Amino acid sequence: MVPTREDIAKFLTIVPHANEGHALLYLQGATTLEEAITHFYDGSLTHANGAAPGDTSNSVRQDQNTQPDHADPLPSYQSAVAMGGNESRTTHTNSIIEAAKLRARDEQEMQSRLQQIQWDHQIFNDEIEPEHEAKHMLTCACDIHQYKIRKQNRVAVLKMWSEAVMYPGEKYYHDCYYSQQIWNNNPYARIITPYGPVGRIRQKPEARYHARWLVETIRLNSSLNATAQRIANQYEPTENIWEVEDEPVAANDGEGSDTAHHRSDSLKPSILTQMRRSLSLRSSEEREAARQAKRKADYRELRDAILAEEAGRWADPESRRIVTEYQDRLGLTQHIASLRVHRPMQYLHLLRAGYFEPIPVAWARQNSNPLKFRIEAAEGWRGITPTWRGYENTAEERLYWVLNHRIEFTNGTEPRQWLKPDVISALEMARTRMATAVDLPPVYEALDDICQTQNPSAVGYSRQVMPSSLRAVDAPELPTDNTMILLDVSGSMDFDPVRPSYEKYMVTRYERTMQPRNKDVAKAVIRRFTDALATHDQNREGYQLVTFANKAASMGYINHRNFASVWSQITVGGGTRVMAGWQQVKDLHFQRHAAFATYHEVYGWQAGPQMPILRLLLLLDGEATDMDEFELELLSLSWVHVTIFLIGADGCPHHHRHANELQRISEVNPHVAFVDAQGNTPERYVTHELLKRHLGYEVTLSEFEEWERSAPPAYETSL
Repeated sequence: MVPTREDIAKFLTIVPHANEGHALLYLQGATTLEEAITHFYDGSLTHANGAAPGDTSNSVRQDQNTQPDHADPLPSYQSAVAMGGNESRTTHTNSIIEAAKLRARDEQEMQSRLQQIQWDHQIFNDEIEPEHEAKHMLTCACDIHQYKIRKQNRVAVLKMWSEAVMYPGEKYYHDCYYSQQIWNNNPYARIITPYGPVGRIRQKPEARYHARWLVETIRLNSSLNATAQRIANQYEPTENIWEVEDEPVAANDGEGSDTAHHRSDSLKPSILTQMRRSLSLRSSEEREAARQAKRKADYRELRDAILAEEAGRWADPESRRIVTEYQDRLGLTQHIASLRVHRPMQYLHLLRAGYFEPIPVAWARQNSNPLKFRIEAAEGWRGITPTWRGYENTAEERLYWVLNHRIEFTNGTEPRQWLKPDVISALEMARTRMATAVDLPPVYEALDDICQTQNPSAVGYSRQVMPSSLRAVDAPELPTDNTMILLDVSGSMDFDPVRPSYEKYMVTRYERTMQPRNKDVAKAVIRRFTDALATHDQNREGYQLVTFANKAASMGYINHRNFASVWSQITVGGGTRVMAGWQQVKDLHFQRHAAFATYHEVYGWQAGPQMPILRLLLLLDGEATDMDEFELELLSLSWVHVTIFLIGADGCPHHHRHANELQRISEVNPHVAFVDAQGNTPERYVTHELLKRHLGYEVTLSEFEEWERSAPPAYETSL
């Protein structure tokens, strides 16, 4: 056989008193490793080149002369990211990427189908899946069973995804009831369902069973998460894999003839050793040596996998620079470097999932991507981290991972731990926030508010939750700053506003609220906002308006003269994909200031240090399907200041739950501000609060009123 370095290392591990020359010669004269070891102990090897077993051949000397005395030090995390590599870009892939490609083919279709079935069967809680009992489940033509058949057809996809993201010690499972095996390992099969006892032809969930199911699920999620994290830590290497030597190296070739003769005598095996060999028995020392060799080989394999993944993902200096700056802006550099040394298995897992680099620009335009995948513990659809249970999707999971591991400037206090609220806690927090609403000062009343003109019989304004105090972290607006408006035009903007009615934690119906449609409120606020801001800025051009639903559309510049004509071109309808709109906004901003930016083929536009600030006003009426992805991207950007205005129905817990989530991100990210309004909205009050946060300073009421009284400047463009 032609021995490799690995064969020589294995030989020396099993025969520790041999040197590298013995290993090479005996392996060359045998066909297998076992045969070489047997020949060594028997002393029966006949060498083709006539060399004696104790001699050192020229080939060995040449091999050793070409090897350095000490292996080059392996790169640290910072140097691994910074070091050079192959400049030609190839498409990098791994098991998670391939599983994500397969899953993304029909992920969005399955989610849309489930939502439609839930609505058709008057199930208003996202976490409840419709059920239908039938004698012949496979032949039932109802929409519920057709959906379950589609789920069954995706079991292979589920298994591939699970195998790609599972940690050592975890087991794959699913919930397809006519594909159940005796040992399915699904821990959620043992808890109650929202439907209670089975047996009825068409079941309806009940609030009492739903509440019990939530409590049991939350408790089980917490227990399984803690166990999974503990097991993942236990499987981590007990040594620093970056300090494990490449291979055992013995440098004994320079010994004198007396020493060689002594070794030749000592190599003769004892009778006891020969008996153990004949019975395939090894001493405790040999077994321990074999275990150590296997462990070190595993460590080297893990180390090589990390280096290969890093080189594949960040194949050129520009990519490595972008990744380094991204981690630094997020405050993750120290934690990621620590993971690489102390938790390398988890580091490799997160590395393969793209946790350490910016979101690829192509994902924002895809209907489904690895940050839009639904997480459903009871069905077996897993997340990326060991503690994935309880999150709604992979974007939310990654967002909370970043929040809980980034270094924050806490002025000496302990870093805050951001825990994902469960369904029960989120609803209770929403109800608590809703109870803090108060009447606003009458100074903001206006007869031309849309709620007054559409419904003159309306009695006053709705009570509002006061926004948090202005936290001016960014510098006030400069003349070079670029103001843009991003408007949600999804179908709900044109619906009659409704609010849910709850029994415990389950929505039983929706009730109409007497207030204007959300698109009308948005139109009124945008008009007041642009008029006042144009007076302050002396803007003679107007402000770029971008709309988004399933796709984004640039409406050009909107100003006092062309407001009605531009608004008439807006089409309302579709979903709520804020990332599509955000990518359109970024493209327009960077095209306008291209001299201060570069474009990367994977990560998109990258701002230079002199990039003018983008001041964005975002108006929406609910939670976007990719809101967590949007919040995650904003955390890494220092050249954008976003002011969010959330419009909602009066007394709606869903509105306040989303408001709490936006309030959370505004507390974490100093470049994000947040204002919300519910019901019959005092437009002047909302506009005043938005201007404070958009401009970055405490605009006084008298200053705001002066802007209102002044006519906007004469515009130079008209669309």
